[in-house]
Amino acid sequence: MKIASIISRYNRTRKYDRFLQEFNLATDTTILDVGFTNTEYQDADNFLEKNYPHLSNITALGIEIHGSDSFRRRYPDVEVVLYEGSVFPFDDNRFDVGWSNAVIEHVGSEEHQITFLKELRRTCRTIYFTTPNRYFPFEIHTRLPLLHYLPKRIFDKIIDHTSKKWASGDYMHLLSHRKLKSLLSKAGITQYKIVRNRLFGFTMDFSIIIK
Repeated sequence: MKIASIISRYNRTRKYDRFLQEFNLATDTTILDVGFTNTEYQDADNFLEKNYPHLSNITALGIEIHGSDSFRRRYPDVEVVLYEGSVFPFDDNRFDVGWSNAVIEHVGSEEHQITFLKELRRTCRTIYFTTPNRYFPFEIHTRLPLLHYLPKRIFDKIIDHTSKKWASGDYMHLLSHRKLKSLLSKAGITQYKIVRNRLFGFTMDFSIIIK
């Protein structure tokens, strides 16, 4: 859907602009990009790599089963690290900034989401991550309205009988504002700012800034 791509680019652009505004990035600032996309389905994918001018300062972390061949060809200056999906393979405070765009909802259950946040905090001095709002009327992955408001087990049962059954199970665990704050608290993160990115008056997703 062309309109969906236009909205996605608009939203990612404003999130990237906020990222630049919030952090004092220098030519030697080291950035950890958690959750790059090996196969780009739209031109807004891997938005950081497409727009940040100092690619050699970026380390892109991804899951081993997803591979990285296409990504490496597109962005040869970016260091790529693959891992099994739990503990990040880096020392404490290895990076100046952690960046993760719409990834936490894909890492699994609450326990995995808490581990994800703890690892971001352990390895990065400051953090910028985003996640869709569960209560935005259209679910951004399936592009279906309202169905995701249902309890997850019911959503999964329904979606399993459609062409979008790939979206069930651990593919995504969407977060509300309240759930996001709960996860941050359980991860031991108390100093943060949550920005609501709105579309037509509705909160489309959240940008979380941790310094």
